[in-house]
Amino acid sequence: MIGALIARDVRRALSGAAWLPVAFFLIVTALVPFAVGPDARLLGRIGGGALWIAALTAALLPIERLVEPDRADGVLDQLALRGVAEETIAAAKIAGHWLAFGPLLLFAALPGSLLLGLDGAALGRALTTLAIGTPGLAALAVAVAALTTGLPRAGALAGLLLLPLAMPLLIFGAAASGEGGGSALMLEGAVSLLLVAGAPFVAGAAIRAART
Repeated sequence: MIGALIARDVRRALSGAAWLPVAFFLIVTALVPFAVGPDARLLGRIGGGALWIAALTAALLPIERLVEPDRADGVLDQLALRGVAEETIAAAKIAGHWLAFGPLLLFAALPGSLLLGLDGAALGRALTTLAIGTPGLAALAVAVAALTTGLPRAGALAGLLLLPLAMPLLIFGAAASGEGGGSALMLEGAVSLLLVAGAPFVAGAAIRAART
């Protein structure tokens, strides 16, 4: 059942506007050189952090489509009637969201790094931090989407919740993108793992409350 739920969410995301977060990610990375100037040394120093800021802001775009459509269409009620636990639904949504969001973001980081003038070593570090951190970002996005589903102005409220909660990922991810960021990479991995492990329970409780 969980495999079918994951496949359903991936198909829905890829058949919709899955390209929007990627386009937004590239737009943000393209704007950074205009904002700070063409200094290659400066861009190389802030490039990893700029990629993370772009990833974090891009993650806001699909939040309203992660849980609310299923609640409004009665899909969550149907799954509950079939005995599917809300935590299982949340875990499937986290996996489906990352599969539709994470690999595309990593691919977009390649041209994004060229826009920021990152060399091969810096790009490798940035891709590593994004690969480790984006599962946690996807888990956090689903949890926030579940907490705000059914509420008025849910998109704006989700942004207010997600951005502060994602700050540890941003801080450790940006630090690990620089030279000698091994300890920051371990901390980022720990935060991402904690989010992936805890988000299904938070999102599951929120989905259960939204159904009542």
